[in-house]
Amino acid sequence: MGADTLVYAIPLRTRFRGITVREGMLIRGRVGWGEFCAFPEYGDREAAGWLATAVEQAEVGWPAPVRERIPVNCTVPAVDPVRAGRIVRESGCATAKVKVADHPDSLAEDLARVAAVREAIGDGAVRVDANAVWDVETAVRHISEIDRAAGGLQYVEQPCATVEELAEVRRRVTVPIAADESIRRAEDPLRVAVAGAADVAVLKCTPLGGVRRAVAVAEAAGLPTVVSSALETSVGLSAQLALAGTLPSLEFACGLGTLALFEGDLVAESLLPVDGWLPVPTTPPEPEPELLAKYRHPDPERVDWWMRRYERVRALLDEK
Repeated sequence: MGADTLVYAIPLRTRFRGITVREGMLIRGRVGWGEFCAFPEYGDREAAGWLATAVEQAEVGWPAPVRERIPVNCTVPAVDPVRAGRIVRESGCATAKVKVADHPDSLAEDLARVAAVREAIGDGAVRVDANAVWDVETAVRHISEIDRAAGGLQYVEQPCATVEELAEVRRRVTVPIAADESIRRAEDPLRVAVAGAADVAVLKCTPLGGVRRAVAVAEAAGLPTVVSSALETSVGLSAQLALAGTLPSLEFACGLGTLALFEGDLVAESLLPVDGWLPVPTTPPEPEPELLAKYRHPDPERVDWWMRRYERVRALLDEK
């Protein structure tokens, strides 16, 4: 591996999205460093958007921002109520995003967790994310109960998997519905808006192919937008902040406080919220050599897997 690429492995503080270690790779280009960290289960064509974002970041740069800082939510994983409340209080954020539906029988745990978050955040906003695991009937029932336990939800993110299911749930509940996977993993990310399936669009420029592509999707969707992390280090997270800083309108706090889930980072000054805000960068942050050495992936087989994946996905981008 050359000096222009590095595969990393950073432990997470809590299991999140089914993983305990975040893997990815950094790529250095003309402008700076980019991050390619498509989740391992994604195929090469889906991963191509993630690499396109890294290439834009490393080789092209971002549009000029229209704001200097971004309000963010804290992220509460599927933890016990005591820890959930502590995460909220320590974050300084006025909005909390709470993971629910972590397993099939999680409702009682979900209710206790969101109640603890409401107590900790006071009059702040509470939103939940089900990561597309419910069917329609389960979603309708659980959303009603979780909304009561939370003392009112700002929205529910991706309660079901398909656009049609989202539209049905939206017709049957009073809580606003946000779409995430239905936008970033769809061949046509605008289907959600056309089908009337969501009130809010959750955009992640990393899988969408970069800041410029994500701005175009936001404009075409015509929905209020929340920019959210794809669980990157500060290097990749900077692209998400660049997107949030570029959007003409930003009505909600963004889901960009996820570095609190990491045990470490690749830059000296991590992009962690201060009093619920993050600055908008104009260039990617520079990795710290000592941290690159510390979190360099220790498994040669995994390093080889990432390098071969990078070469295949880069070839797909070069075809376009």
